[in-house]
Amino acid sequence: MIMNRIPLNEVQVDEIRRLAADQRRTLGFVGETPIANDMLTILDRLDIMLLEYPIESHGDRPAFSAVIMYNEEDDKKLTFIGLNTADYYDKQIFAIAHELYHYYTKSGSHLSRPEDEESSLIEVKANRFAAEFMLPETVLQSIVIDEFKTSSLETIKQKSLLRFIARLHCTWWLPYRSLVRRLHEIRAISSKQYAQLYSVDERNLESEYGKIGQAISKEVFLKLNQPTKNIGTSPNELEIIIRNFEDNLIDEDFFAETLNLFNRTPDEFGYKIEVSQKDLDELEAFFSGEDDDED
Repeated sequence: MIMNRIPLNEVQVDEIRRLAADQRRTLGFVGETPIANDMLTILDRLDIMLLEYPIESHGDRPAFSAVIMYNEEDDKKLTFIGLNTADYYDKQIFAIAHELYHYYTKSGSHLSRPEDEESSLIEVKANRFAAEFMLPETVLQSIVIDEFKTSSLETIKQKSLLRFIARLHCTWWLPYRSLVRRLHEIRAISSKQYAQLYSVDERNLESEYGKIGQAISKEVFLKLNQPTKNIGTSPNELEIIIRNFEDNLIDEDFFAETLNLFNRTPDEFGYKIEVSQKDLDELEAFFSGEDDDED
């Protein structure tokens, strides 16, 4: 099913395009350079701590994609992105890029829920930024022309389009449906083609698209189309959390609650701190999207 999202006007699209281009350039990604797996390195460079935790869905869609949180003490702000690793890996990468829009535009702490992605203007903007950040429109237009010697793919057969999208998927790590939307946004495919491609069961590894993707790059394709279900953060980020506590940038409760997310305790690092079950329940509720008091 194709979701009807809030349309962006030309000014809004241009602002997003400029922001994505500026930030890619600042980070050293020039021209046809995929970000892909470097998304995690970007977080390190921006001093954003990634907190990975799987929150299983109660239906067809995950409870949430990601959340960006801030903790400020003594005029120093710490930034965290909580990532739902129960989602497909390519959607995890996209969710990080989505949260970077909130980071760059300073829109405050934010929880991304799937049901808000089509009905909230700021969510639509964040999704457009994520797509532009990962695969710029001008780059995609150039790739299309180089591949097919035309900017219009309306006469191209669906099998050829599926092979093309699968190669883009494995190179740029943008989710399949985001790629289909990108091709429609640059008017490379018609609305009819968009509807046909969007209805493809892209996660079924035995489907036509699933087989094509595995034939093109099996290791990468399978990685992108599976949840990681990671619990944790990098050793470097654990060290940052500990040092922030030691430097009094975060209090005992926040320190203990954060470590608990990764099955770690202050005691393992030489600190005797108790955290109440109530605090743990509140943190779990926040990550699972049950807390409706976010900014």
